[in-house]
Amino acid sequence: MPNVAGDPAARIAAWTRRWSAILPLLAAELIVWLGFGALLPVMPLYFTEHGVDLATLGVVVAAWPAARLVGEPVFGWLADRVPRVPLMIAGNVGAGIFLFLPLVFVGPLAFIVLRALAGLATALYDPAARGYITDATPAGERGEAFGLYGAAQMGGLLLGPAIGGLGSAAFGGVAFIFVFGGISSFVAAAAIALRVREVPQGADRAVGRTRTASLDLTEFPHEPDHLVSRASSHGGEPGTDASDRERPSRFGPVPGSLANRLLAAAILFTIGGNFAAGTYEVIWSLYLTRLGAGLDLVGLTFALFGLPVLVLSPMFGRRADRGGIVIFLVAGTVLPVVAAVIYTVIRDPLLAVPLILVEATGFAMFNPVLFSIVAAGSPAGRSSTAQGVFGAAGTLGFVVASLLAGTLAEIDIRVPFFVFATVMSVFTVAAFATGGGVLLRPPGERIEARAA
Repeated sequence: MPNVAGDPAARIAAWTRRWSAILPLLAAELIVWLGFGALLPVMPLYFTEHGVDLATLGVVVAAWPAARLVGEPVFGWLADRVPRVPLMIAGNVGAGIFLFLPLVFVGPLAFIVLRALAGLATALYDPAARGYITDATPAGERGEAFGLYGAAQMGGLLLGPAIGGLGSAAFGGVAFIFVFGGISSFVAAAAIALRVREVPQGADRAVGRTRTASLDLTEFPHEPDHLVSRASSHGGEPGTDASDRERPSRFGPVPGSLANRLLAAAILFTIGGNFAAGTYEVIWSLYLTRLGAGLDLVGLTFALFGLPVLVLSPMFGRRADRGGIVIFLVAGTVLPVVAAVIYTVIRDPLLAVPLILVEATGFAMFNPVLFSIVAAGSPAGRSSTAQGVFGAAGTLGFVVASLLAGTLAEIDIRVPFFVFATVMSVFTVAAFATGGGVLLRPPGERIEARAA
């Protein structure tokens, strides 16, 4: 037998086999985030150069998450009832089209409409993708799986600005970045079409188990029979008991309804976390340029934000799968909040570089744990629906932050940082109060829950 522990090639092969069900989707996520990464630093500057003032910039930025707010619950519900791969393909194709069109249709109204359409396209894709990962991953490995998912995104964010900068220099303008963003979404759609396959139906029967449709009609109609096998967790090793794969690793039995404390706590956490994203997307590039930074440094900060998430998210997710999640949730809040406050007092834009790394390390802890909580709070057969509700809640935080940030920045560019720090802190406290003993359950109870 080969020595897997001491053979790098064998370790890589074993790792590839372990994650084979989701690797094509992770690759597609990396590709699409290359385009997003290239676009994020330049979009606020591009919009303001084409007649958008600060207050309207908040509306333009908010149009994308506002559309997601409406679309994610609906498309998440849909993704639990129809094949997910076509939804993911259509979402990426639509995003590619609407990311490119701001080059053609210019002006505040056009930007708002196109951002909203891009938001609807990504709302079609994201709940289906996250639901797929939930159902294709054993319950005890979902923290690590979503850590890999975040790492794939941040890999794109890390490399995207560099590609955008080099392409803009080579082709003489920012038009390259919008074209590249559209093409990357098309390539991701092609990768999904060619390599991602629906989670095999009937996998529970392969281990001698059958699955009946959900009888809980309090939230949505029950799933059709041909998709009911999604209620079991796929992707485990042959012969693994389906109930072991389906049961969360530390939170007890699978909830029977979307109205449960785990999902409610995750919703509160993500509202606070996404308040940061909405704030930064509106003001970050403008904030740095007012400190004297050039577009090269702005792009570097976006790339550096991706670095800790890329490197650390899988590790933190794997550690969270073993228990002790509270420290990750607390540190994941404290580090971004502290960084936000310090941003308001620096005067040299280069000082933002170490702060970015601190802040990103917090989110590298925060996000994989958060996704694993959502997965644990997903009723059987409703993983995409739960992801859609969760995504919509985060989007609500993003929308409110985007709308406020532009207006607050007209008072003082530093005010949005204070508001974000306050909001994230308050929602974290509320989330712990809502989750209560379920979030604080010691890892030792995992054995009792599995034996129950």
